[in-house]
Amino acid sequence: MRKVIYPRTGGVDSIEIVECPEPVPGPKQVRIMIHRAGINFADLMMRQGLYGSNPDPPFTPGYEASGEVVEVGSEVASLSCGDRVLAMTGFGGYSEQVVLDSNRVIKIPDSVTYDQAAAIPVTYGTAFHMLVHLGGITRGDTVLIHHAAGGVGTAVAQISKAYGASLVVGTASKPKKEFVESMGVTFVDRDSEDFVRVCKEKTGGKGVHHALDPVAGRNLMESYKALRKGGKLYLFGASNAVRGDKRSVLSAFRMWRSTPRFDPLKMMSSNKAIFGVHMGLLEDESIFKGHLATLSGMLLKGEIEPIIDSVWRFEDVAKAQLHMHDRKNRGKILLDFSPK
Repeated sequence: MRKVIYPRTGGVDSIEIVECPEPVPGPKQVRIMIHRAGINFADLMMRQGLYGSNPDPPFTPGYEASGEVVEVGSEVASLSCGDRVLAMTGFGGYSEQVVLDSNRVIKIPDSVTYDQAAAIPVTYGTAFHMLVHLGGITRGDTVLIHHAAGGVGTAVAQISKAYGASLVVGTASKPKKEFVESMGVTFVDRDSEDFVRVCKEKTGGKGVHHALDPVAGRNLMESYKALRKGGKLYLFGASNAVRGDKRSVLSAFRMWRSTPRFDPLKMMSSNKAIFGVHMGLLEDESIFKGHLATLSGMLLKGEIEPIIDSVWRFEDVAKAQLHMHDRKNRGKILLDFSPK
């Protein structure tokens, strides 16, 4: 079998595809033949050595995948060969086959495609965790999301709508205006408009209830300013640290230096809250599985519908990651590992 590895820190030219033996499941594990694997911005940061929570090279990235169970461990009763599944891989998803503990694998109905299944865990799971689990979003709430055209951005738009949000403001580049507005999101040009001003104007001067920021740096303080009193800010990325596909120590340093340090004593007067969110390090798997169960129900009811930007054969993984580096995607990017 073949898998993608990051043998060292570097640009997309450092990515390798290697041959390796088929993995063998233990008693409580299953072996899955991967059909689709999701690409996330975290994968790009890991390759550049900027993420801080990945294994030492060489390793195989990939938080999420979908596929078919092809071998079952002796103590696994919940899954069978031939089951179509969603897999929370953590790492290792960029592979033709993967072995996982059975509690990290969820069966999917025949009506759910492999594309849809692979697009849900990270993007929709992250959006749901912030808005619903941490934020307790309710009907009439207002939301700000950056990178609104990306995977998490499209998930935020749909989940906000499903829970009755009255306004979603989304920042993106000008070429993505029509796409962002097609989701019912108020578009803000990230390069020429003041999203804080727009959020205030659209809420009668109060600000939004929820601000979701994957950018960090100076942008984080602006997101905080866009909140109303009692609002919640969620930091779930640091895209300002990445400039192009090669690692930029200067960009990372500038992002770190410009990210605000919040004083809890000063925050008391506004009753605002700040959450740092990293789903890959969420220790209680039952919480995440609960999120996925709810999201699966929403998918079957048509309340959410993953928007797939593109599907690339895994041999073209470097091109697929460049597509994300260049901020061209509108929705989720997937890798195709299905047998030819």
